[in-house]
Amino acid sequence: MAEPGLVRAETAPISEIVSQVEALAPARRLADPQLVAAAARAWSVNTIRAFLSDLRIWDQWCRRRGLTTARADADAVAAYLRALSGVEQDPRNPLKRRAPATIERYLVNIGWAYRMAGLDDPTAAPLVRLELKGLRKLLGTRQRQARGIRFKGEVSDFDDPATGICLAHLLKASRRDMLGARDRALLRVAYDSGCRRSELVAILCEAIDGPDPDGSGSLFIGASKTDREREGAIAYLSPATMQAIEEWRQAGGIKSGPLFRRVETYFDGSVRSVGEVALHPNTITLIYRRLIRAAFEKKLLGTMSETELERWLAAVSSHSIRVGVAQDNFAAGESLPAIMQAYRWRDPKTVMRYGARLAAKSGASARLARRFQENG
Repeated sequence: MAEPGLVRAETAPISEIVSQVEALAPARRLADPQLVAAAARAWSVNTIRAFLSDLRIWDQWCRRRGLTTARADADAVAAYLRALSGVEQDPRNPLKRRAPATIERYLVNIGWAYRMAGLDDPTAAPLVRLELKGLRKLLGTRQRQARGIRFKGEVSDFDDPATGICLAHLLKASRRDMLGARDRALLRVAYDSGCRRSELVAILCEAIDGPDPDGSGSLFIGASKTDREREGAIAYLSPATMQAIEEWRQAGGIKSGPLFRRVETYFDGSVRSVGEVALHPNTITLIYRRLIRAAFEKKLLGTMSETELERWLAAVSSHSIRVGVAQDNFAAGESLPAIMQAYRWRDPKTVMRYGARLAAKSGASARLARRFQENG
């Protein structure tokens, strides 16, 4: 029985992107086929996946309304935005309400498709721009943020005991077998490096250097979301992390290739074997949630109720440890430039958003409330 997760998706072939754009082009012939091929080579796997998915959703919506996608105009795109934002819904063609950031991505990809097909871009019309501005006002622009998993939880002093859902408790809740060895190595590498899920599953054994005399090591990250030119980056790995990696490699008999692999189990949960291929990125969230449930069942989360647990699980994603790393760095007094450099962030607003919840708990209003409570 395989561990829950999906089979790794291959990069979408150029022909699939070409066929999607050709469907829009007059007489199904591209004016500049090389433009489409160049875009496919330049875009990341995730960008290609989103492009194809977004076009399919748009095409299905047009077809259900009796519209020819290639002839859709600004009025159609504006109606599409109203449907996506929930302002207007056709009972015969309902759409799930999307977040503003998702809607904006849809527009970008739809616009690219029309331009590559040699058609006028209906998303660039003033009507569409105004509709987009209106839905931003209606829905707001704040994005949903994954709940951060900090090393010791929401402690004010790093010497305090671990509390609640945190990395320390997830490590403690992991199994004492091969699967547990994999999970512990994964958790520690994710925390030390701040790797995104795509970076985690792409780690090769050959990218790890060490251990050094003090037991620490380093990880070469060959490509990432913010490193399209593949300059690469180096991340620090602590002695404890290097030890966890070695235990996992010994347990799984892994000498080279992907570091984090699927662990196959029997129906009773016992380990059967280790797979040859890397984990799928979508598996990372499932692993975090499984470990949180294990920590709850082992009574490591204090007085947390099942209702609170479910809220936590809904808010956890593969990004949660990366968010927790940022929060721990802010709590430790590290500067914004240092955090951005160490964990490969380019947008300071993203990092500051991760620290906003922590800042609120240590800000002026929180300090004032504590003073009144102490003096009450």
